[in-house]
Amino acid sequence: MSLLTDLINLNLSETTKKIIAEYIWIGGSGMDLRSKARTIDGPVSDPCKLPKWNYDGSSTGQAPGQDSEVILYPQAIFKDPFRRGNNILVMCDAYTPAGEPIPTNKRHAAAKIFSHPDVVAEEPWYGIEQEYTLLQKDVKWPLGWPVGGFPGPQGPYYCGVGADKAWGRQIVDAHYKACLYAGIDISGINGEVMPGQWEFQVGPAVGIAAGDQLWVARYILERITEIAGVVLSFDPKPIEGDWNGAGAHTNYSTKSMRKEGGYEVIKKAIEKLGHRHKEHIAAYGEGNERRLTGRHETANINTFKWGVADRGASVRVGRDTEKEGKGYFEDRRPASNMDPYVVTSMVAETTILLK
Repeated sequence: MSLLTDLINLNLSETTKKIIAEYIWIGGSGMDLRSKARTIDGPVSDPCKLPKWNYDGSSTGQAPGQDSEVILYPQAIFKDPFRRGNNILVMCDAYTPAGEPIPTNKRHAAAKIFSHPDVVAEEPWYGIEQEYTLLQKDVKWPLGWPVGGFPGPQGPYYCGVGADKAWGRQIVDAHYKACLYAGIDISGINGEVMPGQWEFQVGPAVGIAAGDQLWVARYILERITEIAGVVLSFDPKPIEGDWNGAGAHTNYSTKSMRKEGGYEVIKKAIEKLGHRHKEHIAAYGEGNERRLTGRHETANINTFKWGVADRGASVRVGRDTEKEGKGYFEDRRPASNMDPYVVTSMVAETTILLK
């Protein structure tokens, strides 16, 4: 195995200017990440200078077999923490050969919203708290849990330390460093309330970049868990019963919210979110009704309410924001399996463009 490791770690820059570009896209389920690699003649930092590519959409549930070609458009570039050197990860979105976005291409519509002059002027910032669960590979049961059984009640696990409180820390730390290496604005990690569950945060990131970065951070985590022989789950309620679910709390602010008097802008934005509660819930992830029960730090899915420092609210405003009269708020409704392109653009559309 040492020879294999040596080959994997070969420094290509010693012998060639060519690099490897790993093209990443979202598959037919809207959550399955796919990727394949190609050789590029030299280092690239601008996605517009990368060639478009294609794949077999009939194998990903995105095209019929008799017309299976789907075209990848490179949209964002990140350094590759696995191959390192000048090699890159490339986040792409997908189109028909005629240039129409396919139905699972949510980035295209998001980019339109984020390029609207009113949205550009407000410079929307996002900080997304991505929760996830690590599962034992063969039994699909949370890491650290006795097979077919349960650990002790929740309480000691949140940000816990110790062999009986935290499982999977090496995976989590490897992911943290790999994201920093890649150029992702990952701002932190922590153990979550349910044992075997963790969280990482991406942001602050502006506009469409928040979606690009979260998807690539998810891809890197999938690759690391693949190496570790652990299954990654973004199910919003992986274990039924008295256990916390998994969300993707989305922190948000605009330029107007960050200025003096921003608290009034925040309250008006939250009021707009309340008017479109059903539309947002419908777009905030599959299976979210199993998580948003009104228990375990959630509001009921059928109710919209906001509050200061209230983790049982749909939208939470921080004490610092209230005190300073400006800042940001947290939309606590998105599920862990939400599409960040959909959520971030929808929040901007509702709070900035909805009159």
